[in-house]
Amino acid sequence: MMIIYFIRHGESVGNKENRFRGRHDFDLSANGINQVEALKDELSDITFDCVYTSPLLRAKKTAQIISQDRVQVTTAEELINVSLGSWENKPKEDIRRKYPELWDIWLTAPEELEFEGMETFAEVQKRSFQFIMQLVSDHADQTMAIVTHRAVLKPLFAALLGISGRYFWKIDVDTASYSIVEFRPQRGFTFTCINQNKHLENYIREDLG
Repeated sequence: MMIIYFIRHGESVGNKENRFRGRHDFDLSANGINQVEALKDELSDITFDCVYTSPLLRAKKTAQIISQDRVQVTTAEELINVSLGSWENKPKEDIRRKYPELWDIWLTAPEELEFEGMETFAEVQKRSFQFIMQLVSDHADQTMAIVTHRAVLKPLFAALLGISGRYFWKIDVDTASYSIVEFRPQRGFTFTCINQNKHLENYIREDLG
């Protein structure tokens, strides 16, 4: 059996300022560092054989803190956040005012959102799922951590669970939360925990955008 801990990075400056983040390279906020320290303590009894992370700073710092220098952290481009083109680093309120029709799609069916310069969630899902399947092949019977972003985890979880159609707002993934998935060749993927956040004292729910 293989065990994967899927981890969302701690709160970033972009989260705190309610901006669209995408691939803009926000750092962790002070609260985000505290969140990740709490996550590190929460997972202190887990021995990871490997840790993979998105190349963006907020994810890399999260991975480095939770690894505690006990295991190598490997950067994987396949785990990078969705590209949001001209929306990146823009306040969500500005996007709501400037692009009301696209904003409505974002609030109701992000799976269908598409505009110039954006990577679709179908594309995110394909690349992240293919990467996980390669890890399953390369790391049988190991325990690993995957540190990435909300907009990667949600489409990836939908693929692992076989959910089609609208899924994005049906899955909540808070900053510095973790989800646990087991993989057995005979059964495939089994979620034993989703969005565990009991170790956090201060986090912002983003279920409204």
